[in-house]
Amino acid sequence: MPAAGQPILVAVHQDEVLTGEAVALDVQPIGFFLRTLGALIDVVVSVLLIIAFALLFSVLSAQGLLPENVVTIASVAMLVVVLVVVPTAVETLTRGRSLGKLAVGGRIVRADGGASGFRQAFIRALVGVLEIYFTLGAIALLVGAFTPRSQRLGDLLAGTYSERTRTPPLPGAPPGLPPGLEPWAAIADVGRIPDRLARRIAQFIRQADHLAPGQRARLAAELSAEVRPHVSPLPPADPETMLRAVVAVRRDRELRGLELEARRVAALTAGASATPRGFPRR
Repeated sequence: MPAAGQPILVAVHQDEVLTGEAVALDVQPIGFFLRTLGALIDVVVSVLLIIAFALLFSVLSAQGLLPENVVTIASVAMLVVVLVVVPTAVETLTRGRSLGKLAVGGRIVRADGGASGFRQAFIRALVGVLEIYFTLGAIALLVGAFTPRSQRLGDLLAGTYSERTRTPPLPGAPPGLPPGLEPWAAIADVGRIPDRLARRIAQFIRQADHLAPGQRARLAAELSAEVRPHVSPLPPADPETMLRAVVAVRRDRELRGLELEARRVAALTAGASATPRGFPRR
């Protein structure tokens, strides 16, 4: 614990965001390719809107419903609405999720991890007119390629970045000890299995349900033959059940070893902090 008055240092990694409460959030910014794809989708939607309005104005002008000077003013207003007002309104109302970002699984957030608001959306849309439309995306691509979170110029000025919203599902609970092998597990001596063999066994157990019966039985027999020298006594079970039992026993014992080591380190740390550093002079 730091002494009173001393600042508390918090280590923040590259993929972490430090909030105002000094809490490091583990976030995953979206990659450069997906960021570019999402921006391209938004640009295509904007171009389609511009084309639709241009066709509407041309039809109204051809029918004499819109004077020539009004068409010019309406075209400028339409560009402002499509390129600035619409993106700002969409990102403000959806908390940073435009159509392109929904497609690639991204969301615009502030640099501290909070939801973006009107100010951030307006700055991004206003700067986007220059870096995306006027330069055909050259500035956005150049800046995004050299920033850690693939931020474009508008993000740097607004203090935002694109956060990944689609995370991979968490792995399921590991399979436990097969029923009926509890007495064997209490006396089993499972030695250290080579890393390559352990990876093959773990991969087989994950994919066993998707294998053909013949291939499943053959792989289980091959792997059990390789793991037999590391197990004593052998469990009274078929090859696949034997593999599952060996993996369960090995995992549980390694977990208990890590827990004991953590407790030992915690006890040593507590003892060291309680030991006085020196004795006062008489």
